[in-house]
Amino acid sequence: MAVQNWLESLKTAKKTALIQDGKRKVHYLFSDGKEMAEEYDLKSDELLVRKWRQKNAFGAIGQWQTEVGDTSSPTAGGLAAQIIESSSNPVFMRKDTKMEFQWRIRNLPYPKEVYSVIVDQTERCCIVRTSNKKYYKKFSIPDLDRCHLPLLNTALTFAYANNTLIITYRKPKEILELEEQLQKELKKMKSCSEGDVDCKTQ
Repeated sequence: MAVQNWLESLKTAKKTALIQDGKRKVHYLFSDGKEMAEEYDLKSDELLVRKWRQKNAFGAIGQWQTEVGDTSSPTAGGLAAQIIESSSNPVFMRKDTKMEFQWRIRNLPYPKEVYSVIVDQTERCCIVRTSNKKYYKKFSIPDLDRCHLPLLNTALTFAYANNTLIITYRKPKEILELEEQLQKELKKMKSCSEGDVDCKTQ
């Protein structure tokens, strides 16, 4: 089953954990050379940041690509963190909760009734569009793709307030169980604190 395969990949990856600024920061190195970095809130265990990095065709290490978290923050890393977008452009970011995947699109000034958010089963993505044709966005849910889980229209909702569209997708029970098992694994790991010299990969 794909969910178990992904959990096994996480368990067998080389991991380093660090406790810093009230966060558990975990770095994964997978057998195929890909790297993943995650940050969790120590109190709530909520995922704050997830980034990916891999080598390009020439063997050079690429930039970090943010999957979860604010791409405009310094922790997002890479060139994107140094480029400041116009403050009036729509800003798309993912910020999950314990029970839901959640995306926020800031700087959308149109009334709520112009927005529609749907699942496209064929392309395995969510689509946001406005009836006034001012905004269009397609995005996938990598967590569901990695576990080969279906995308369901019934799990998708959205709300609009203060020029921000908030899109919510209810996490399926398979993802909730996987995340619970992963948290148990991470808490078993020996985590270094800031300033520790001996921070071994496990």
